[in-house]
Amino acid sequence: MKTEPRTASRLYAVDNLRVVLTALVVLHHVALTYGNLPLWYYSDPARDPSGVALDMLVTIDQAFFMGFFFLISGFFTPGSHDRKGGRTFVRDRLVRLGVPLLAYLLLLRPLVTLGDHAGQDYWRFYLGTWDPGPMWFVEVLLVFALLYALYRRGGRPAEARPSAVRARWIVLFVLGLSVATFLWRIPVPAGSHVPVLGLPTPSFLPQYASMFVAGIVAFRRGWFETLPARAGRVGLAVAGVSSAVLVPFSVMTTGAVSTALTATWESAFAVSLVIGLVVLFRERFGAQGRRGRWLSAHAFTVYIVHPLVLVAVGHALSGLQAIAIVKFAVAAVVSLPLCWGLAYLVRSLPGARRVL
Repeated sequence: MKTEPRTASRLYAVDNLRVVLTALVVLHHVALTYGNLPLWYYSDPARDPSGVALDMLVTIDQAFFMGFFFLISGFFTPGSHDRKGGRTFVRDRLVRLGVPLLAYLLLLRPLVTLGDHAGQDYWRFYLGTWDPGPMWFVEVLLVFALLYALYRRGGRPAEARPSAVRARWIVLFVLGLSVATFLWRIPVPAGSHVPVLGLPTPSFLPQYASMFVAGIVAFRRGWFETLPARAGRVGLAVAGVSSAVLVPFSVMTTGAVSTALTATWESAFAVSLVIGLVVLFRERFGAQGRRGRWLSAHAFTVYIVHPLVLVAVGHALSGLQAIAIVKFAVAAVVSLPLCWGLAYLVRSLPGARRVL
C-alpha cells in the first residue's frame, strides 16, 4: 500500500520537537543532580531554597515529556511498518532499540556507576542493581513496537483516513486518561519503582501507552496537518489554567482526592501542552537548516550517552561553591554541547550509523 505523502514541514517540525525534548531530558537530569530529589547517578543536593525551583522543573517535565516522546514514536511507527513489512520492521526495531539498550547496560552503565562504587564488590553491586537507567524508555518502546507488529500480523495495512480531530474527542481522551491513571495508581502509586526492568515512573504507564496509540492514530488521520492554529493557542492556555487551578488543590489535599486531582492535572496538562507545542512547531519551526539536521541526526545518541557526560560534569564541578540553581545553569551550559559532541564521536565509529 502506498502511504499518503507527508510534507517536509511536518517532518522537520517533528524532528525539531524531538531535539528540544532530548535537550529537556538532559536538563531534567541536571535538575535532579542539583535539586532535592536523589534520583540520579550523581547527586549534589541543594543546600538552599533555589533547589525547590529545580524540583518544580522535574515535576513539570515528568507530567508530559516522556509521554510526548512516546507519542512521537507512535507517530512514526505505522509508516515504518508499512514501508518495511512486518519481519523487517521487527528486525529493525530489535537492532535499533535492542542493541543500544544492551550497549548501555554492558558498556555505559559501568562507566557511569564505577566512580561511586569502585572496589572489589563493584560487580556484586552492578549485578544486584541491574537497571537500564534512562534507557527504560527504549526498553518500553521496544515492547510497544513489538506489540504493534503483533497487532498488524496477518492483517492488511490500515489505510490513511485524513480527518479533523474534534474538541470532544480531546476532552474524552483527557477524561479517560485521568480515570485510567487514577485507577492504575491504586496498585501502582506515584513514586513506585520496578527493579531489574528499571522503570522509574511505572505510575505513568497509562499515559505512555495511550500517547503511543494516539501517535499511531494521528499518523493515519493526518491530525498533525489538520490541527487548527487556534487549537495550539487553546492548548497552551489550558495547560497554564489547569496548572494554576489543579496543582494547588492537589497539594492541599491528601489520599484519593489528591491522587485524583494529580492524575487529572497531569492528563490535562500533558495533552493540552502537546497540542500547543505541535501546532507551535508546525507553524513557527517547520523548517530545518544544516544545523537543525545535524542536531536531529544525533538526538537519539545524545539520549543514550548523556548520563556519561552529566556524571563527568557533576564530578568536575563538585568544588563549585554556588547556589543550586547557579550550579544547574553552569552544568547545563557545559553539558548540552558536550552531549552532542560525544554523540557525534559515537556515531562516527565504524558501523555505528547502521544502528544510531
